Amino acid sequence: MPPVPPQPGAGPYQGGNPYQGPGPYQGGNPYQGPGPYQGPDPYRGGSPYQGPNPYQGGPQPYPGPSPVPYPQLPVPYGPYMPPPPSVWQRFRAGDWPPLSTLLQRLGAHWYVLAALVCCALPFFLMFVIGYPMARSARLMAHRRFPPFHRRVQDPQVTRVQKARAWCALAASLLILCLYGTEADVEELQEQFMIRLAITPWLLLLTAPVVILVLFRISSPAARPRMRAGIGPAARSALWFVGATTAVPLLFMGAVFIGVQLQDADPPALFTLATFVPALWMVLFVGFASVSVVRTVFGTSEMHAALPALLTGLLVWELTAVNLLSGMPPGPPLVQIAAVVCGPASVSAVAWWELRRLRTRFGVRLRA
Repeated sequence: MPPVPPQPGAGPYQGGNPYQGPGPYQGGNPYQGPGPYQGPDPYRGGSPYQGPNPYQGGPQPYPGPSPVPYPQLPVPYGPYMPPPPSVWQRFRAGDWPPLSTLLQRLGAHWYVLAALVCCALPFFLMFVIGYPMARSARLMAHRRFPPFHRRVQDPQVTRVQKARAWCALAASLLILCLYGTEADVEELQEQFMIRLAITPWLLLLTAPVVILVLFRISSPAARPRMRAGIGPAARSALWFVGATTAVPLLFMGAVFIGVQLQDADPPALFTLATFVPALWMVLFVGFASVSVVRTVFGTSEMHAALPALLTGLLVWELTAVNLLSGMPPGPPLVQIAAVVCGPASVSAVAWWELRRLRTRFGVRLRA
């Protein structure tokens, strides 16, 4: 049978509170009585300290806002601004400063400028005339052939390539100092100029073959991207061929103008001015050749591994060209080491670059 709830009023206390009995304070709060401040507020009419303003009727002694003590001083804790780079730092970064900046720096050291003007005036004039021309040709060459135009930039590979180049230069100079003669020095200079002139043309002949082979072994999904990169690389190659072809044409034009005006006896400055376009084009081709050799006509847009492949193949072609002029100086063992170690080290760096492209960037030859 279910329990029956208790009825109201039942229990030992008959429905009342055992703790609520009659007390002495049932009539109210013993602390709520009349206080001494129950009357009207004596200060309701106003503050006893609020008197009339003595400056209310006339001008203020300091009209306007308070002036800033030092209005011309900058904010003491503004954003940090790094100091401007020096001229040498700008040259190292590849940013050639204008001629006016160089002359201003020389003007700060007036004794150096005076010594250049007094003791080497012809060289100073050649510098003043030739530096803006070289700077303009370099800017235009780097605009047309960007020197760092690669799809994958790996700073560690760049550092290793620079270290290998400096080591090769040091080894060549050491062999030349130990075993070289005056004829060897002249031959080394000729080889350098020949390599600088022939390397872009070897690239023009080698790159299509390597691109065709890489296109054949690549996957069908990667071929549309390679086709899209052929156009910019071809335009870059045509620009270089056109600039190289323009050099002899400009020289021939300058000579033709000089022959035609020979009877009129033109001033020497006019004769020199006719050769300025040809000289500018020579500088343009020189700066462009350095960029072209480094970026291989921007072929990395077709495939990121193309520059490394072409570099590893081109270095052996240049070695064969250098052997046509003879072996380097020194004993037979030194000659063999000088011939083999250079291209072998370049090929090793190129193979290591291909491995890093595969392991770190996911670039594969068939991808």
